[in-house]
Parts: sequence; structure tokens; C-alpha cells
Amino acid sequence: MAKGKIGVTSENIFPIIKKFLYSDHEIFLREIVSNAVDATQKMAAVSTSGEYKGELGENTVKVAVDKDAGTITISDHGVGMTEEEVEKYINQIAFSSAGDFLDKYKDDINAIIGHFGLGFYSSFMVSEKVEIITKSYKKDAKAIKWSCDGSPEYSIEETERDNFGTDIILFIDDENKEFLEDAKVNELLTKYCKFLPIPISFGKEQEWKEDKMVDTGEEKVINNTTPAWTKKPADLKDEDYNSFYKELYPMGEDPLFHIHLNVDYPFNLTGILYFPKIKSNVEVQKNKIQLYSNQVFVTDSVEGIVPEFLTLLHGVIDSPDIPLNVSRSYLQSDANVKKISSHITKKVADRLAELFKEDRKQFESKWDDLKLIVEYGMLTDEKFYERAEKFVLFKNVDGNYFTFEEYEKLIKENQTDKNKSLVYLYATEKDQQFSYIEAAKEKGYDVLLMDGQFDVHMVNQLEQKFKDSRFVRVDSDVISKLIPKDDEIAVQFTADEKTELTSVFRVVTPTEANYIVNFEDLGEKAKPMVITQSEFMRRMKDMGGMSGMNFYGDMPDSYNLVVNSSHPLVKRVLEDVHTGLGADLKAVREKKAPLLDKKATAEKEKEGKKEEEITQETKDKIEDLGKKIDGLAKQESEKLEAFGKESKLAKQLVDLALLANNMLKGEDLNVFVTRSIELIK
Repeated sequence: MAKGKIGVTSENIFPIIKKFLYSDHEIFLREIVSNAVDATQKMAAVSTSGEYKGELGENTVKVAVDKDAGTITISDHGVGMTEEEVEKYINQIAFSSAGDFLDKYKDDINAIIGHFGLGFYSSFMVSEKVEIITKSYKKDAKAIKWSCDGSPEYSIEETERDNFGTDIILFIDDENKEFLEDAKVNELLTKYCKFLPIPISFGKEQEWKEDKMVDTGEEKVINNTTPAWTKKPADLKDEDYNSFYKELYPMGEDPLFHIHLNVDYPFNLTGILYFPKIKSNVEVQKNKIQLYSNQVFVTDSVEGIVPEFLTLLHGVIDSPDIPLNVSRSYLQSDANVKKISSHITKKVADRLAELFKEDRKQFESKWDDLKLIVEYGMLTDEKFYERAEKFVLFKNVDGNYFTFEEYEKLIKENQTDKNKSLVYLYATEKDQQFSYIEAAKEKGYDVLLMDGQFDVHMVNQLEQKFKDSRFVRVDSDVISKLIPKDDEIAVQFTADEKTELTSVFRVVTPTEANYIVNFEDLGEKAKPMVITQSEFMRRMKDMGGMSGMNFYGDMPDSYNLVVNSSHPLVKRVLEDVHTGLGADLKAVREKKAPLLDKKATAEKEKEGKKEEEITQETKDKIEDLGKKIDGLAKQESEKLEAFGKESKLAKQLVDLALLANNMLKGEDLNVFVTRSIELIK
């Protein structure tokens, strides 16, 4: 028996390997199985080259668990190793054999997975001891047993093995006994080795027999060695792509369509991306793209390779050109990554444009599901925006679809305001904003439905992109002001009448929000009141809520209560005020009028004077008059508010406006119904 020390630069290398070589300890099984696949592929290359002329035999890599012995064994029928090769490739850490082998057999093999040299040592993250029993395919080669307990010392001796190949035997330590459970091993093999190019077996196939599952005796192969992405698109049909999708996501709903990636210059990239049906809840859908390197699973966190918006897609990407660290779990900064990312973006945009051009009706039928991904891309990737302009669609409240260019032509004549600005009207809640939509339609306007998760951001972006255009939500103002065409119609109410109605109506508005009472002449046939919300303030609150910046989001909602001065019911409320409070209001105003005159005279005395030139007597007089005027105004307001609280008609008109906005609920709605019955009697 020979003994020696492993060629490392520090005796502390094994503790480092055990704790820090890989971010996830479970990765050990992927690495060891990948090495076994490498060895099997090397054997096929040696045979093809003519260097080995015998029978290859079975090429399946076998994984076995012996719970009693506390071991996991990974066996292959690959090239095996001589004692010299064990010394070179096992004892010299990070001196990988893959590089040497590729140089020698580059014309006979497509891919060698293990090219980092540290993969084997991942076994020590979970093992107290590791044994290698190996026999080279080379003539007269002897079987070798290598053993190491996790220290720099190892032993190597001759042993017996019937055929060429390698057994890696892991003696699992006490901290990692979970890896001796069949279910856990099966989970890891399925996760990391599901599409390796060499058959991987674990356990036995089972069948239902006599009311229970029993072993059939046949080895259970856990992987698909020729997944769809490794084949040529010409050799696949739609059902093949859908079948592969089910293989990736057994519980997933059928995808909308797929994109097959197949690039060999200037980098290597294969894969299949699927557009899933997505309408909301982006976070749930992320991390569905699986990254492989020569059919070895690497990660499903593909940020850095796939643009952010395309992380919503599902599928597989396989590229040996993507640089990985020793754990293969995280991407490094590299020029190839940027090229691949750019290519995937272009490929996706080209495919969408192709689908739009080939069958627009079919494309429109899928648009509601595609919209979220496309808008996400347009918001985050300028180049994608430029490509997407060809196929991105607007949808109006009637369910019709338009390209940007088509929609501009549709509304240009009728929806250009007096300042030559093109106004895009939109709704975010079709049912809730129904009355506003109908009012716009009566004017001959078209209304877009912008109810998507990113539509608030899209509106802001499109206003920057579209020339002389603005987007206005259909409930942000009265219809005459949404797209102002002519000079406004003057309201006939006097200043006192506006003051009276403002106090009466505002006192019966909900207290949880701020209502600003405005007056517009909307015509006798229009509604008596309309509730609107400022486009600017609403957008700021929406954007703040989405971004987490709560300056506007924490402010109470503010609405405009627009009173139609021409409506008979509004005029009746004013008449009721004059009938019930006319004498009281007149008396207060008669007291207030001379005070206002005196204050105005005193204010004139200040004109043209500096602050220090104004006498204290004048200042005191103005302050005293102001307090008296405010006191009388308060009396007037209190009388009007008291009247408003008792006015069923005033409350009914406000509640009708709230009801039209779906803002009247619970007890308030019940009170409204009861009052409505009383008023009808």
C-alpha cells in the first residue's frame, strides 16, 4: 500500500471545501454524477477514435444508497483511471482531466461537463470518508482503490474490479444523514440530473400489484437523455413542445407558444422558452427558467443572462459559454452574457412580431396574457421597446385591439383638444367607471382599457414617447374638460350661492376623504353631480403605492365633487336653502357687509407703505375687523351645514354621485336605499 499527501497549498483546504466550496451542500450529487457522465462520454470517444476496440457494454450511471452502511455509491462504466491518473487528477486539486481530454479528443466528443477540477471534492462536504475504486480501460490496467478521510492524507492500493469504470463511495457523516433517504436522493437526481445525456438509474421501477406498489426488478432511469431542446426545430412538432413543457412543469397550464433557441455563433446557446398565461402576481411566476450547462442543471435564478422582464417566461436555456464559479450557482460578469441576453431579447421580439404578422386574430386572442410580459419589457429595455412598437396592442373598452399607429389615426380627428394635443382617454375599471365611459362615448370619444399591472407606468412612458399627446383617465374630470374644445360655459350662480351650496353639500360627503366642491354648467340632461379625481394626484398615489414611496400614498384621497349648476335638483336645493335660511343668512350678511367695507378701507391705508410705516392702530383695526368677519362667516357656515345635514335631497344627490363611482357601501348604502324609498313615496 502506498501513502502520500494530496497536492494542496494549505492543510486547511479541506475545512474550506467542506464549508465554502458550494453554496448548497446538496450540489455534491450533481458533481459526482456529472463526473461519471463525463467518464462514460470519454469512453465512447475513445471507442470512436479506435483506441479501444472492445465492447463498451452498458453505459448507465448507477446511484445506490446503503442506509445500513451509511453510504452512497455512484458507479459508471467509463474510462476509469490508472494509478498515475489518480495521482494527477485526484491528488492534485483543481487539475481537471477534462481540459487535457478535450485537447486530445476534441473531434470525437461534443461536450465534457466537468471542467473545473473541484467537483469531486464536493463529496467531502457531506462525507466523513470517500473511496474511489477505479479501473482504466487501458490494456493490462489494474484496479485501484483510493481512500481519504477528509484530511490531506490519503491511501492508494491495488484492488479488484471486474470491468473498467469507477465507483465513488461516499461515507455520509452524521450531519448529513438526510442524504441517505431514498426520497431525498431521488429529489436531487430529478432536480440536477433530469436531462443528463447518459442514463442515470436509481432504485427499481414499480408497478401496482395486489393493492400495493412492488418492484419490477428493472432499474429505474430517472433522466431523459435527449430532451427537446437538444433536437433540431425541424424535427419537432407542437405536441412535442407541449409534451416537454409538461415534463418541466407537470402541474402547469398549457403555454401560449414557444421560442426555440439554437445558436452556434458567436456563442453556443440552445433552449426552449415558453410564454405562460400570466395576468398578475409577477413574483409567483419568476424563477421558472432553468439554466443548464451541457444538460447539467445549474440554477433557476437566471438574472444576468435573461433580461429581467423575460424571467417571467418558462423553459430551458443551455449554454457552455456562460461562465460559472466553482458552484455553478451564480453568474459572473462576462461579455458573452451580455451578448446572450441581447440575442434572447431580439429572438423573443422577432418571434412575437412573426406571430402578429402571421395570424393577427390569434395574436389578439392571446394578447391579454402576453401584455404583462411585453409591457414589462418595454418599460425596462429600450431596444425591446423599439422592436415591440410593431406588435404591441391597445385594447379599448369594447374589446377591440389596435396598434399604436392604428389607434392614433382612429382618435386624431375627434380627440384633439383646442391646444392641438391628442388626448388618449382610458379607464382602469370598466364596471366601476361605466358612467364616465358612457359619457365619453356619447361625445363620440373612444376609451382605452388600461387595467394591467404595469399600465400606470406605461401611461407615463407613452406620454414621453408620443408627440403632443397626453393620457387622461376618463373619470379625472367632467366630460367637457377631458378634451377641452371651446371656451368654458360660465356658471350662473353668484358667489354667495356657490358658498351656500358648497357648505350644504360638503358637510354630507364622506369624512375619510377630502372633497373639493366645484361648479360646472353641464346641462340640464347631465347628472346633478359628478365625482372626479385629479389625474396628477391619482397617478402619484398609484406610482407611490407600487414603488414603496409613500409620500403621496399616505395622503388621504382627494376628490372633486362637481356640481351641475344647470340641473333642476341642484336648483331645488338652492331654493330650499333660501326658503329655510333666507332670513337668517340675510341678517348675518347685513352685519358682515359694513365690516367688509371698513376692512377694505383700512387695507387701502396700508397701500404703498412699508411695514414699519403702518400704525399699530391700523393693524389692530384690521385684525379686529377680520375676527368679527370670520365669526359671522362661521355663523353662516354653521347654519348652512346644519341645514345640509337635515336635507335629504342634498344627501341623496351626493350619495347618487358616490354610488355611480362604486364608493357607497355598507351601512351608508343601506341608509341610501331606505332614504330612496322614503323620497319615492
